[in-house]
Amino acid sequence: MTERSTTRRRLLGAGCATAAVAAAGCLDRFGSAGSGGGETGGSGERSLRLTLSRRDGSLRDRYVIDIADARSPDAEEAFRTTLEGSAYTTQYRTPFRSTPDDPAYVREDGTYYRLGSVVVDEAAETRPVLRLRDGTRTDDADGSADGDSTTDAIVAEELPESDQRAVEIAHMAARARDDEGGVPWGLVQRGGYVYRSERAVETSRILSEDGPDRVVYREIEYAVEVAEERFYEPIHRATVEPVATSLERMEAILRAKFVDARVNRDALSTDESEVLRSARGDGYDGTHPYSEAYRNVLTALHERAYLDGDVENDAFNDPEHGTGTILYGDEYYEYRLRFTSSSGG
Repeated sequence: MTERSTTRRRLLGAGCATAAVAAAGCLDRFGSAGSGGGETGGSGERSLRLTLSRRDGSLRDRYVIDIADARSPDAEEAFRTTLEGSAYTTQYRTPFRSTPDDPAYVREDGTYYRLGSVVVDEAAETRPVLRLRDGTRTDDADGSADGDSTTDAIVAEELPESDQRAVEIAHMAARARDDEGGVPWGLVQRGGYVYRSERAVETSRILSEDGPDRVVYREIEYAVEVAEERFYEPIHRATVEPVATSLERMEAILRAKFVDARVNRDALSTDESEVLRSARGDGYDGTHPYSEAYRNVLTALHERAYLDGDVENDAFNDPEHGTGTILYGDEYYEYRLRFTSSSGG
């Protein structure tokens, strides 16, 4: 039914990681505990929904870019300089904004190139870090309901654009300290916002000598805290590597990199074909214990965690578990798995 793809690894934490045919005990727990199966403590029946979305065109159309459209504004200079045999380096950020898991490819004069970088040194820099503390709702600041604060706090919208972004991100960190919830690590650093752009520092009102002590953002008044801190930042050297000179070879490279599973239409049973046909429409919903056809489809997608383990409580290293790209016949599809309830959750 399938050809196994090893292009993406999912590492699972504790759970019942046994073969599907030997997982009866685990599957019973999986269903009765309400983390992936039929009943959820009396709250209604749970379904595992599979949806398929067709992706038009080739993988080249999606992943091979024009160098002028690269995410980094300096990408074209980095590409030309490296292609000519000279070194091009950037500090902190990668030159093409690409990573091993999310590489960038370009075509130039009939040759396809993979754009990347290597770390060749480090640089020590002192950067301003903005943190927000002691958040208080403005309608509680003076006991009144009109939202007027008794302090000299400045409203974030009155600040320069770079400061507005800094306050927004520092607010996310402050909110996470006070309440449960996520925080966008990568934007938030050291519990606040790090000013790295020279222009942002030069135009900042918050960083000026007479900068505000307090700021209001989304009706919450914060104390402003700015610290100069030492950072050790990587220096990246751009790499431009030729990988293919034909359309077919480039497509094969991208399939090997990005396709998670391959499904042979001719090897499907009638019931398995029906599961995938429904998934291409409004989605296919299966309740525990899953049908043999649905189990076979999940196995074909290499999503055994949904069969063999307590998937909602397992420690996934891959934040995108339950999603991926498949080659179904000769067409590409994005699939998604999620749990729903009888109330349509």
